[in-house]
Amino acid sequence: MSWLLESPLFFLVLTLLAYQAGRAVHARTGGHAVAQPVLVAVVLVGATLLILDVDVADYLDGTELLTFWLGPATVALAVPLYRQASRLRSLVVPLLVAVPLGAVVSVGSAVLLARVLGGDELLERTLAPKAATTPVSIALSETNGGLPELTAALTIVAGILGAVAGPAVLTLLRIRVRTARGIALGSVSHGIGTSRALAEDRTEGAFSGLAMGLTALATSLVLPLVLALLL
Repeated sequence: MSWLLESPLFFLVLTLLAYQAGRAVHARTGGHAVAQPVLVAVVLVGATLLILDVDVADYLDGTELLTFWLGPATVALAVPLYRQASRLRSLVVPLLVAVPLGAVVSVGSAVLLARVLGGDELLERTLAPKAATTPVSIALSETNGGLPELTAALTIVAGILGAVAGPAVLTLLRIRVRTARGIALGSVSHGIGTSRALAEDRTEGAFSGLAMGLTALATSLVLPLVLALLL
């Protein structure tokens, strides 16, 4: 078994199989919100690593290829957005106002929530960039004195929760405009929420991808300012 665990191919195949299992579960349940492929994959991979007593660092080393392809995959989200270019023109000004304000609220609420619940300054700095997509949130955490590993975990949790509960919350609030739903999902749950939005509707997915990128940029700009004011 040791030679298998030392092979990077094992972790790569494990991740791909876990995600395929997640897709199968999602299809079998009729697209149930809780049966998100990413959530199922995280549970399966986590359980496997725990049972086999595998260090997370070894797993990360073995899945570097997948991590590399996250960049091109994110850029590919521009394709559905390009197809919605006619709608985008009328939303430029609202986006330039709403996304930065949303980033301020996201960072500020994360810091204040951690403080109210008794967290220290280190936890506040770690939690603050959670709304940005994972690579950006990790870099922001490193730059602003947080714990990058914990930030990555919190960012993924935020993405999963947004993908699972986001559409239901938006429907409950009677927000049915596809562009608005997509922007909301992409702003709070980045890539995982965008995958859910793409499954819901092409327009929703396109604007979710746009919001994800803009939120990462806005968070990078406002994070140091908000931390300076609150800490």
